[in-house]
Amino acid sequence: MKKSTKTNYNQYREKLMHDPEFKKAYDELGPVYELIRAIIRYRIEHGISQKELADKIGTKQSSISRFESTAQMPSFSFIKKIVDALDLELEFHIHPRAV
Repeated sequence: MKKSTKTNYNQYREKLMHDPEFKKAYDELGPVYELIRAIIRYRIEHGISQKELADKIGTKQSSISRFESTAQMPSFSFIKKIVDALDLELEFHIHPRAV
């Protein structure tokens, strides 16, 4: 029986997390990836296709695909356009780091 891709990815990521440089970069980008995952989840749960979302913000479906694949770091203005098109509110919370 073939192992799932997700399991393989999780195992690979776990291996990479032992590299201090990778872990630092991953931790720094974590909030961005978390936001992107939340947007993808919302879009899918509400039956909105990448094409429909792209049309709402005046871009191509391929731009939404790149955004969702995290192939490139999205600008804040691009994220804001998506959030607005989905009629969502974006909130930020900052607090001291845990020691």
